[in-house]
Amino acid sequence: MKFSELKELLYKKLHIDHLADIARELNVSPQAVSNWKARDRVPYKYVKKVNERIEILSNKNLLSKENIYIDDDGFIDKHNEKTLSPIDLLNFIINHLKLLVITPFVFSVLMIFNVQFIIKPTYISTAKIMSSTASMSSPSADIAAEFGIYTGASKADPQWVYTEIIKSRTIARSMLKRKFDTTQFGKNKTLLDILMNDNKLKNNSNSIREKIGVDKLIGMIAIDKKISHYELAISAHEPLLARDLAIALIDELEFAQRKYNKSKTSKTRIFIEGRIVEIEKELNNAEEALKDFRDRNRRMENSPALLLEQQRLSREVSVLIGVFTTLKQQLENIKIEEVKESNYVIVLDPPEAPLSRSKPNKRFMVILAGLFGLIFGSIFGLFKDYSSDNKEIKNGINELRKAFFKNLKTSFTFNKR
Repeated sequence: MKFSELKELLYKKLHIDHLADIARELNVSPQAVSNWKARDRVPYKYVKKVNERIEILSNKNLLSKENIYIDDDGFIDKHNEKTLSPIDLLNFIINHLKLLVITPFVFSVLMIFNVQFIIKPTYISTAKIMSSTASMSSPSADIAAEFGIYTGASKADPQWVYTEIIKSRTIARSMLKRKFDTTQFGKNKTLLDILMNDNKLKNNSNSIREKIGVDKLIGMIAIDKKISHYELAISAHEPLLARDLAIALIDELEFAQRKYNKSKTSKTRIFIEGRIVEIEKELNNAEEALKDFRDRNRRMENSPALLLEQQRLSREVSVLIGVFTTLKQQLENIKIEEVKESNYVIVLDPPEAPLSRSKPNKRFMVILAGLFGLIFGSIFGLFKDYSSDNKEIKNGINELRKAFFKNLKTSFTFNKR
């Protein structure tokens, strides 16, 4: 090769122009380079060395596109990944278009089959109720409060905590004994049999079935307390069954509160009856004492002490007569209240059968499955590209190392000579 061609090649590829730089690059003396310039000839082994050097730099530029660099000592340096450009994203979509279309389609079809044939629909019936105990005030409650008896119907009594009572095991066990009509399981079936329709659960003992049924029923009930009322919601797999369950639950709540208030009223009646017996005895004794005092002291107009004693005995009789009369009146009121029918639960909005299912939302679940399929397909495509790129990079690195060590070996042999 001519020296002028070598100089042009070094300037174009390595940006080397001066003779001293050429000598340093080829590891020769400046005098040798001057001789090549004078003869316009370059020995073959130095031309080969230049070509190998240029090949190494070409491989460096190739790997730099993948953010992998190699220095003059042969050490590989992998930099951070380059940022994703819109063109790269478009190329990714074009290269994996089939995968990005088939994967969401398969996921959506599977979800459609799932919500159509596997997942059972859920219907929710709602109602608005309110407690009437806070506004109720009965004469029995008033007189019981006067004697230190606390009843559930007193004015100071707070509203029932429906959130805990409705979702209590006591109410749930009562609900499990009730019978309902269903389309799937037939008519006049107990709620326990409806909830325990699974063959695996039928073989359990009655106590275990009842515990499982209680937990299932409590999970179907939702109660939310508002400022002035409660919002009750109960779910089932049939719309009419959801409505019937809500009605039955309100009835059970009414019955439980009526039973509670009746128990409190009975305790008040028993207390008043006992007090009547005691007051009647005290009243009889006071009247007998007043009669005996008058019999012994027929002329007491001129005795202030006797007049004062008579007044005291008369006052005692009057007080006992008032208490006895009041107790008698309250006893009659209690008896009336025991047989009186009243609504303890005020239903603002009665339960109704829902017109459409509440869960699952088919459209939302299918769209969500499609998006999940798209994400899964994208991740799988990125993994394929990463594996393919790593294979090409490894091949390039191996070729670069071979060329580097070959060049290193040639340089070492030349320097030894």
